[in-house]
Amino acid sequence: MLIQILSHTPVYVWAILALLVYRGIAATRAREIGIRKLFIIPLIMLALSLQGITSKFGMGWLPLAAWAAGAAALTLAIWKLGRSRVSAGAAAGSVRVQGSWAPLAMMMAIFFAKYATAVTLAMHPAAAGSAVFVASVCALYGVFNGYFLGRLASDVQGWQSLRARQDGMVAAAA
Repeated sequence: MLIQILSHTPVYVWAILALLVYRGIAATRAREIGIRKLFIIPLIMLALSLQGITSKFGMGWLPLAAWAAGAAALTLAIWKLGRSRVSAGAAAGSVRVQGSWAPLAMMMAIFFAKYATAVTLAMHPAAAGSAVFVASVCALYGVFNGYFLGRLASDVQGWQSLRARQDGMVAAAA
């Protein structure tokens, strides 16, 4: 059965997996980037999650409420309990981001959750009508998004602190 599932998977799915692995491995290395680039992965993951929810379960209150609850919970937890990964970059408007394996792990978790959901719905279409299944999947997608959004909030807050300290040093030197 596994061979049949894998053989019926469209080629573009494997291309997406390859792209996610590439981006995840790139995130393991420290790098200097413009502050705006911090928004790219969280926004892409947000779009993919919402697209997956609406295409599989529609725009009803249950899928969106479950997603929002998961996203809000983890966004707040990561933002408040996590720490910023950014330090001052060499160029103006840039930050140095610490490398981490966590983005790769999260991207793989998202990919395989979406893949498992698609396989489940292909094999058992009635699952799309199960409130427990819908709420569970959508809340899980929300948790995934919350991780990326919370990290973004923490990094932006860290960047703002860096800017405030730099502005304070410039004012003190003047």
